Amino acid sequence: MQSRDINEEIIESLYAEALVLADDARAAFDLRFNDALGGSSDLTRVALSIEGLRTTTRVMHVLAWLLNQRAFHSGKLTLTQLERFGALPEEQSSDPDHLERLEPETRALIRETEELHARVARLDQKWQAQKEHQGTPVHLLHGRLEAAFAAI
Repeated sequence: MQSRDINEEIIESLYAEALVLADDARAAFDLRFNDALGGSSDLTRVALSIEGLRTTTRVMHVLAWLLNQRAFHSGKLTLTQLERFGALPEEQSSDPDHLERLEPETRALIRETEELHARVARLDQKWQAQKEHQGTPVHLLHGRLEAAFAAI
């Protein structure tokens, strides 16, 4: 799959979904306005802080990847720049012990961000694998030269 084969409609759809999740994560993990934490233990507050950081980082990585794709499709980023700076970082999984301390709605939000990251990671991995399979122009030329000299 060439990088241009990643459909722009898919990128835009994922981008819109990621923006909504980013806003939901901001609201869910903003400790200044979270009334449900009034009587919570310190461990619950720590769990919320840690998982909030993981969740927002996960969403920001997805958004950065999607923004790079959008820039490439609009011609503002070259293929070389996309290859160099466009990889999706690996996800930091949530801690099951922390998740047990959180509200069901917060756990559901975290799962949604994990699922979004997994979908984008599959797109990125497929593109990376195809890119490696195709090789660079220099490697392709070397392969053609080797084949030509092997036939002699």
